[in-house]
Amino acid sequence: MTLTTDTAELAGLADLPLRDELVGAKPYGAPQLDVAVALNVNENPYAPPSKVRSSFEAAIADVAKHLNRYPDRDAVALRGALADYLGFGLDYERIWAANGSNEAMTHILQAFGGPGRTALTFGPTYSMYPEYARNTHTNFVEVPRTATFDIDVEAAVAAIAEHKASVVFIANPNNPTGTRVPLSTIEAICARSEAIVVVDEAYQEFTHYPDDSALSLLGEYPRLVVARTMSKAFAFAGARVGYLASSKGVVDACRVVRLPYHLSDPTQALALAALKHADLLLAQVSQLAATCQSTQRWLRDLGLDVPPSQANFALFGPFDDAHAVWEALLERGVLVREVGPLGYLRVSAGTPDEMAVFRFALQDVLHPESTPTPLAESTSTSGEIPADDAPSDTVVEDESGASWAGALWTKIKRRDW
Repeated sequence: MTLTTDTAELAGLADLPLRDELVGAKPYGAPQLDVAVALNVNENPYAPPSKVRSSFEAAIADVAKHLNRYPDRDAVALRGALADYLGFGLDYERIWAANGSNEAMTHILQAFGGPGRTALTFGPTYSMYPEYARNTHTNFVEVPRTATFDIDVEAAVAAIAEHKASVVFIANPNNPTGTRVPLSTIEAICARSEAIVVVDEAYQEFTHYPDDSALSLLGEYPRLVVARTMSKAFAFAGARVGYLASSKGVVDACRVVRLPYHLSDPTQALALAALKHADLLLAQVSQLAATCQSTQRWLRDLGLDVPPSQANFALFGPFDDAHAVWEALLERGVLVREVGPLGYLRVSAGTPDEMAVFRFALQDVLHPESTPTPLAESTSTSGEIPADDAPSDTVVEDESGASWAGALWTKIKRRDW
């Protein structure tokens, strides 16, 4: 039977021979909504400076001359530049690059997971790990962390042995809690198991000591993999570049399973240009880390539980109805993330103005009687946030002296954004 156009348009997932494990599954992804302040996906909120944008434009103009040809399928130049950025004596043969660290870690499971094999992690943690496993037909096991979101070495080693895990994922700092796992724990797990151990350091640049990395263990443990991304600290999320460092053997395994020409020429060219300006793109990292720390202190002052985060986000709660709080913040123009332990929300570090609006909004949700009243709703007519209510971070003011955060909050209160 030939489907008519109308019938074909009406056909949905329920009418298709979908794999059993995909029935009822929803596409992964945080809401992408048009809001005044988006603080839900841990992006770097600062756009690349003009000098970097000029380099991007030149790189794309050069690549455009030969887009009729396939790109370097092994991305050797990019892998070499990433090795130089990481240091630790690495070279391109020990680096693998892909379309985001999601793809790089999927390559790991394509090579070392699969039917009859198990991937194991420690939860609560990054919600994509089970999807990597599902998509590669790998069994998935999540072992609980401690009450403080740490990993107990003895329990971890026992679980890896019990489940005969082929691949172990450790997010460090952990997402969504932001807590760090000591290198001694990672080393003990590597030393006491035969698994491929993937340490996901997507937020490493934001930590108190960025050089205190599992990269330092690579020389001793050939089955250790350290995953990184350019999406967070590098302010490069739109380009989708992630990478991993490991032994040459692990990288060669990724080369076996990757699709041909998986990294486009424009992607490689933009990433190379970004790495040449790493100092400019990373210039706001220390400020964002400090913003994260001050936000945690402020949230604790509200009486909320906040795990000690060393990333560019903070988990906060618990709420009797976290979704209701999420919706109330959204009504006030602020988008945070519903993720992690039951009753908790996560907020990303934004610009000082964005964080000021977040504070106004959350205060208005939790304690409306004491919410600051900036601008038109304040007794002051200067357009500035009242000094006693101003957040610790400096807010940006326009030429008239009015704060962007205060002006936006007034619009939000009027539902005019």
